[in-house]
Amino acid sequence: MAARINPEQIRRHFPELEQRVHGKPLCYLDNAATTLKPRVVIDRMSEFYLHEAANVHRGSHFLSDRATGIYEAARHTIAQFIGVKDADEIIFTRGTTEGVNLLAFSLGETLQAGDEIVLTQMEHHSNLVPWQLLAERRQLKLHYVPVNSHGELDLAAFKGMLSPRTKVVSFVHCSNALGTINPVKEIVAAARAVGALTILDAAQSISLMPIDVHDLGCDFLVYSGHKLFGPFGIGVLWGKKDLLNRLPPYQSGGSMIDRVRLDKTTFLSAPHRFEAGTPHVAGSIGLAKAIEFVSAIGLNEIFSHECELSELARQQLRAIDGVRLIGEAKSRGNIVSFLIAGAHPSDVGQILDQEGVAVRTGHHCTLPLMDLFGIPGTVRASFSIYNNEEDVRRLVAATRKAREFFI
Repeated sequence: MAARINPEQIRRHFPELEQRVHGKPLCYLDNAATTLKPRVVIDRMSEFYLHEAANVHRGSHFLSDRATGIYEAARHTIAQFIGVKDADEIIFTRGTTEGVNLLAFSLGETLQAGDEIVLTQMEHHSNLVPWQLLAERRQLKLHYVPVNSHGELDLAAFKGMLSPRTKVVSFVHCSNALGTINPVKEIVAAARAVGALTILDAAQSISLMPIDVHDLGCDFLVYSGHKLFGPFGIGVLWGKKDLLNRLPPYQSGGSMIDRVRLDKTTFLSAPHRFEAGTPHVAGSIGLAKAIEFVSAIGLNEIFSHECELSELARQQLRAIDGVRLIGEAKSRGNIVSFLIAGAHPSDVGQILDQEGVAVRTGHHCTLPLMDLFGIPGTVRASFSIYNNEEDVRRLVAATRKAREFFI
């Protein structure tokens, strides 16, 4: 394991891991759905609600001024985490889904009938359905990058579908269903060559590996705080400032206006033009604290630790007769998807749950990808910083028990 990762020490920060499930210690392997929350995040949000709660930006009193300062300081912390110097490029959302919807709406207002958008066959529904709805409204054309049998994108096919009509390329960094890590720089460079804007869905990668948006070269990036050890209901949309300020607002209301008249309203620049209404102040503060927690551990160390555990799990699951791994990309992260011959994924998940092993089963909001593989879904185990080799052992033992049950 990487030198700086000590899962036993890290586990002490997560109260939820202290409980037992069906009489057994909790083995939590559903981190791709959401990560557990460290005590420092819970305590920081409690502190805000206990002693600092006030509405931000509009107040003329001490509590409001203090809350505003804390809120905007969180924005700076969140910006620095992905290599951004100008915190005004950080827009708070409710999560990845809202971030994509915001871009689909606002970018959509700038597109013309016949323009083209490129997605991939491995996208989560939240980075697929908004573009489908936009295409229907604006008479746009959608293209989907094929996925091969290993769970990798066909980059030759991708480059062949690009043209001057391509306006947006939106794709996932790390597949939530397969664990595939896509070659962002190569995809971005090809898109830029035809003048297309690029959107990176970093929902799964944000807690797995270091991300520097300027190094990657994308134009926009979205992620959810709850998958980065932060609270639910808070997310981040980053975009280049000049691009953001050319886009129309996604929602309207208080805090995003410059001047309102009965005949005309003008709007503030980013980020405020995209943050109508009272924001999730505590969520932003909690996310910033989660980022501080993760940064102290180190993203490079986290990546090594989680990938080692997932590779160990893959190796041992392959040795079980009847187990089929889904997704064997050369570049992959902390997600292991598999099936047991003759067993539905949900039935396998129930047996694992009885053993105290928490996994996700189903199509993982990637139905087109499941259709491509000809399967109803998978059993998905996903690892995090508090997981250890004992968790791998328990996953494998529970899978063997499930296999025996269905023989």
